[in-house]
Amino acid sequence: MVHFQNSFRNLLKNCILNRDLSTGKCLHALYLKHLLAPTTYLSNHFILLYSKCGRLTAARRAFDQTLEPNVFSYNALLDAYAKRSLPEHARQLFDEIPHPDLVSYNTLISAYADCGSAAAALGLFEEMRERLIDADGFTVSGVITACCNEVALLRQLHSLAVFCGYDSYVSVNNSLLTFYGKNGLLEEAKEVFVAMGGHVRDEVSWNSMIVAYGQHKDGAKAMELFRDMVHRGIEVDMFTVASMLTAFTSRNDLSWGLQLHGKSIKTGLHCNSHVGSGLIDMYSKCGGTMLDSNKVLQEIPAPDSVVWNTMISCYSRDDELSEEALHCLKQMQLSGHKPDDCTFSCALSSCSTLSSPSTGKQLHALAIKTDIPSNRIQVNNALIAMYSRCGSLDYARQVFDRMPQHNIVSLNSIISGYAQHGKGSEALLLFNQMIRVKMVPTSITFIALLSACAHTGQVEEGRRYFNRMINEFGIEPEAEHFSCMIDLLSRAGKLGEAKRLIETMPFTPGMAAWATLLGACRKHGKMELAEIAANELLQLEPTNATPYVVLANMYTDFGKWEDVARVRKLMRDRGIKKLPGCSWLELHNRVHVFVAEDNSHPMMKEIHDYLDWMVLKIKHAGYVPDLRFALVKGDETGEGEKETRLRHHSEKLAVAFGLLSTTDGAPIVVMKNLRICGDCHNAMKYISQISCRKITVRDANRFHCFERGNCSCGDYW
Repeated sequence: MVHFQNSFRNLLKNCILNRDLSTGKCLHALYLKHLLAPTTYLSNHFILLYSKCGRLTAARRAFDQTLEPNVFSYNALLDAYAKRSLPEHARQLFDEIPHPDLVSYNTLISAYADCGSAAAALGLFEEMRERLIDADGFTVSGVITACCNEVALLRQLHSLAVFCGYDSYVSVNNSLLTFYGKNGLLEEAKEVFVAMGGHVRDEVSWNSMIVAYGQHKDGAKAMELFRDMVHRGIEVDMFTVASMLTAFTSRNDLSWGLQLHGKSIKTGLHCNSHVGSGLIDMYSKCGGTMLDSNKVLQEIPAPDSVVWNTMISCYSRDDELSEEALHCLKQMQLSGHKPDDCTFSCALSSCSTLSSPSTGKQLHALAIKTDIPSNRIQVNNALIAMYSRCGSLDYARQVFDRMPQHNIVSLNSIISGYAQHGKGSEALLLFNQMIRVKMVPTSITFIALLSACAHTGQVEEGRRYFNRMINEFGIEPEAEHFSCMIDLLSRAGKLGEAKRLIETMPFTPGMAAWATLLGACRKHGKMELAEIAANELLQLEPTNATPYVVLANMYTDFGKWEDVARVRKLMRDRGIKKLPGCSWLELHNRVHVFVAEDNSHPMMKEIHDYLDWMVLKIKHAGYVPDLRFALVKGDETGEGEKETRLRHHSEKLAVAFGLLSTTDGAPIVVMKNLRICGDCHNAMKYISQISCRKITVRDANRFHCFERGNCSCGDYW
């Protein structure tokens, strides 16, 4: 019997070591049939088996079946809860432990650290000290990790570690080194690294210091440290190579990255998922191509979810490759990996770019089915941005209101959404709520606020927020803030003031500033200033079609046909082509694209017939075609042909198709790559009234929501 017991125990230990769940279950069945006398020792091993194999429910059942659980029993299950990021369950179990030991405290502190609960981790640490339980390096490392974003706390913990002698633990120093680097405190990180000395540092220390240099875009220092590491005979592992790739990526240095890729191939590390992820990211950010990144992916025998997430992220950063990002998500699922919060954030960004609300809703449903916790702020923030950019502001607000907690990104996202939709009052109200709860705004917050003011003509409000940003919150205005102010002044007709702001801003004026002024010049008919802005744009980017097109359109408005011909000839001679107006909408999971005078759509005859009928209806309601937007020479073209050209603008074709193809009362959302023209804007108001439909058009600048004969922009755009 003793021999059987020993064999049983050894076999059970092997099952735990090798994660052999099937054999372990058989042993558990024998144990439950009382072939062996029940003991706490064996019961604890079954708790460990299920915990290590990720079977949390079975682990809990094994714990509940333990007749006399000891502190080890509790700690085994506690560790399982911690590793599954379930701090609430872990805390509840911890409170049931009669006499928690150091391992109990360390495990729960680790759980709090993983979810960034600094206050809870600190409270537990204080409780340990009150109970006179001696902490160790793992305790202090866990508390440092939990407080990683709080620089003041980080420094206090560093002082405590030195005072109490915890700085002799390499894990404590590595945690300090890592989080000083992540918080931008490079000098403090270097001090920790130097103070450790060669006898204390391990591979993690070197890798962390290399990453810190990379985060500060100091690839040269990272390379110097790497060479020193090799010279000292310290093993270069996958984490070292990945850390170096991070440094080269932040420095935007492809040449050194290529050399490291070559070295990783020689050592076989290129097949490692950790290294492969770094290589994929490096190629996409440092001037390589997605073809290079794909080659790296093909060389990894078993890419993990991090590799797939990196690929999806790389695709999503390029607007032209958004569809490939979603295709990559499908490949990830087919390979057996479940998407996580990072996956959904990147994929939802691609949906925003594609303006595909149906795909976005599918991803939202998938996130719920995948059991992404409802308090995962990152996913919810991405959903807010996606719904806002796809014209579904109500859905964006619903997501925001249902979030258990918000961070600054949440507020910035919903404020930006309101700004894009011309709802300035709601945006400003949210900002005031943010200030009341003492949430500190960022530079992005003020970009959204200034944009909201610009879209609603609140000049004085915009000036006030611009000044508050500087004086009250200490945020130095960046180029985008000045662009918003230029837009604000230009839309309000204060073109002289806008020009002076461009000339006095502490940056070299970029394309956005002059393009904003040029667009306003056309709206307000300022020909002389338009020519100045156009010339500035041409000096910055001679091949950009925008200044040519705007000037030609303005010359047309003023009837200066010789100047129109001169600009068009200049475009032909320089090989510059105007970007064609394009509108599209999604219907039944398919995107329908329309271009003016393009008859390729199979329903084009029905669309033209419907538009002819609709134009008659809206004319009776008071619509008068604005022939200035026909953009043809008035002396040679009759009014009938001009009206026909107006009728065939891409946004009118798209809206007509939407009205024909959807049920009565269904809202229509159309996307457009250029700014909506004045005639289409006026026509849409009448069409929304006649059809009793809500019609949303997102142009290059903002959303226009037409309903009952009015537009959400209040004709201020």
